[in-house]
Parts: sequence; C-alpha cells; structure tokens
Amino acid sequence: MSEKNQLNNEVSAKLYIVATPLGNIGDITYRAVEILKNVDLIAAEDTRHSGKLLSYYQISKPTFPLHDHNERQRGSVLIEKIKAGQSVALISDAGTPLISDPGYHLVNECREAGVDVVPVPGACAAITALSAAGLPSDRFSFEGFLPVKEKAKTEKLTALAQETQTMIFYESPRRMQDTVKHIINIMGADRKLVVARELTKLFESYYVLPAGEMLEWLEQDTNHCRGEFVLMVGGASKNENALSVEAIKTLTLLKKELPLKKAAAITAEIHHLKKNDLYKWGLENL
Repeated sequence: MSEKNQLNNEVSAKLYIVATPLGNIGDITYRAVEILKNVDLIAAEDTRHSGKLLSYYQISKPTFPLHDHNERQRGSVLIEKIKAGQSVALISDAGTPLISDPGYHLVNECREAGVDVVPVPGACAAITALSAAGLPSDRFSFEGFLPVKEKAKTEKLTALAQETQTMIFYESPRRMQDTVKHIINIMGADRKLVVARELTKLFESYYVLPAGEMLEWLEQDTNHCRGEFVLMVGGASKNENALSVEAIKTLTLLKKELPLKKAAAITAEIHHLKKNDLYKWGLENL
C-alpha cells in the first residue's frame, strides 16, 4: 500500500466508526482526527461530553445525539442523511463504539440498507487493560457488563466458571464488591483477578490478587471502588475444567431440590463423571 493511500483521509457518504481516547486526550489517531474534521455530521453518545474532545482538536462539526435510549428511533434519520450524500462519524464517550456502547442497531441497519460502514480503529478499554494485565492473552473472551439482577449474574458466572480462557468484564464501581463476591462463591477464592482502574488517566492502576484477597482490598477503603473498571478473570485450571459447564448446571439445579450428596450422584450418572469430584466442587461452590 502506498503512503498516499495510507494517509488518505478523504471522506464520502458513509458511516465512520471512530475510536476516541479512554482518558488521556492524546490517545487518538491522526486519521481519526482528520475524519472527524471532514465529516458532515458527528453522532455522539453524549454531545456535551464529546464536545470537550472536539473543542480540544478544534473540530467544529454539527453533532447528533445517539445513545441507548434513542438509537432504534433515530438511526434511520442518520441513514437517510448518508443516502442523501452526507458523511457521518459515530463516536462514544470513550474508546471504540459498539464495545458495550451504542451503535449496534445503527450499524446493523446500515448493512441492511446498503450503506458502507468504515471502522477507524483506536483505543479500546478491554484490549488496553488486557495488554498490561499479565494474564494469558492467546485466548480471551470479552463479556461486557454482567447482569444486574443476582439470579442472572449467578447464571452467567456459573456458565463461565469452567472456561480456561481469560475473561474480560466491564463493571461499575458500585457493583464491584458484589461481583467479586459472586466470583468467589462460583469460581473460588483462589481464582486470579486483575482490576484495571482509570485506564490512561492520572490515577491509572492495576491490582493483581486472588478473588478472596481482591474482595478484602476493595472493602478496605471506599476509594478503592471509585473510578472506571475493567475486571479480568483468569481462566479455570485444567483440573477445574474436568467438570463441564453442563454438569455444573445440572448439579446447581439439582442442589436446589436435593441434598448435595444425592445431587452429585445423579449428576455423575447423567454426565458420566466421578461423584466425588462433583461433591467436592459442590462443597466449595454451592
């Protein structure tokens, strides 16, 4: 590819998915700035928040609010503008749009309408956190935000308990302690956790601890639960993975109606596993 093509930031009537900084305002690509300067319209999750970034880079373009509550209704308006010849950039409050941020419905509708969608890559909190976490990164899954309701959260973490890959979550400060408690109950107090807080900001920090010690650290000081978090969970060991996700689900359901010993025996028969392994897992996790 020639240098001319590499640096070509000419825009046309398309939807551009533009990544913006996580915290440090300098973490934006040259191409992203040029795209934002040249599009006809910028769709932003929060126009007031994004206004600070646009002002810093002397970008004076009309903005269009597009967030979780209006995306389905207003996405068609943007598509009509693009079809009419306008170029539109989509940005979120921080990082890459659609990664636990609005934009999915808009992009999906653009594809269906034959509107070109162009990614302009840059910062992403999940990948940024993983790159410095010290956890295996050859295989990982991004799980976004866990469900708020306790039952749904428990079911989600139970389904992930035997995964051997690194798991990446976003979590709000007020739910961090509760989430770590659930991880302890389902995955064990020894499961390795890494908390990345305030990425690329002044007080950026990483904490690497077993789940039990992580809970103690969070409870030590209310300041430990402030800021923006990325929570990374180490994968299950090979021994833990001997019990399949399906077996764990069966045992969990049976335990609600039967003594653990009986539940373990039935589960062992259904899934052709050792009763003692299931019983031991139940004692530690149920």
